[in-house]
Amino acid sequence: MSRWFLVSLLAAFAVLVVPASAPAKTNVVVGIGDQSPAMFSNTYWQQLQLKRTRYFVHWNAIDNPTELAETDAFVNAAKARGVGVLLHLSSNDLRPKKGKLPSRNKYKSAAKRLVERYRPLGVKDWGVWNEANHVTQETYKSPKRAAQFYKAFRAIKCSSCNVVALDVLDQVGVTTYIKRWLRHAGSAARKAKIIGIHNYSEVNRLRNKGSNKYPGTRRIINAVRKKNRTARYWYTETGALTKFGDGFPCSDTRPVKTIKHMFKLTKRFDRYVQRLYSYNWTGLATCDVRFDAGLTYANGEPRPVYHAFKSKLADFKK
Repeated sequence: MSRWFLVSLLAAFAVLVVPASAPAKTNVVVGIGDQSPAMFSNTYWQQLQLKRTRYFVHWNAIDNPTELAETDAFVNAAKARGVGVLLHLSSNDLRPKKGKLPSRNKYKSAAKRLVERYRPLGVKDWGVWNEANHVTQETYKSPKRAAQFYKAFRAIKCSSCNVVALDVLDQVGVTTYIKRWLRHAGSAARKAKIIGIHNYSEVNRLRNKGSNKYPGTRRIINAVRKKNRTARYWYTETGALTKFGDGFPCSDTRPVKTIKHMFKLTKRFDRYVQRLYSYNWTGLATCDVRFDAGLTYANGEPRPVYHAFKSKLADFKK
């Protein structure tokens, strides 16, 4: 055997044994939102190796010892697992049109005290107001007050914090709400670095393009970019509905297709979207509820949608 032939053979063999490069991951970080610290001790959650979660808290929780204890438990459980928490301020009365809109000063005082309590515990991701345009939130009829809350939060000292300036649901009228919010936020609107999106309609109706009834991600982004072209977007809440009212009857199979569509849409907008928080982890025990989007059954065992989630997660960052 000639020396030349041996060298050629070894070179060819080397090419064959070099492992193929792993496909590039989509540049979006994935987390799961929930309201129970039990999620962190669940074996199936631990298998996902996630490093982000989201928890919503009443805007005036600082004055409610019971809610503070619940929030402490969640934040501390997340911290013990090395998981960063997005703490999102929300209504203290989720009944439609029943909540009382706080003044700018009351909001700022309560939010400041929450930051002072939880920033030392590692919470650096904050949401000014959850789903501001939805009827369960007092801000649904006042984008002006939502803008005032954003400017008030910006004035709070919060070292290295990320702030979701505006958080909206993809429902009828969302682009008008954004337009009014931008106007009332004034020059501060151009400084907003993160906008939150809840794109439940787009995801669960398996839509690819927005419409007047279901505006979707693209229309929300386009509405913001008319005044702020540098903001980036977090899907602060999205997911596959196991049950929602009469429109989405209880099903274990439908969410599997839905969760795949959620990840597909996220890839489509990864030029703008930085994070995705799927909601939620803990499913409910019966179908006699209005809303359920859990990846697990109430006993902590995985639903079929969990396995689809885990499979698609492999293409994303954690």
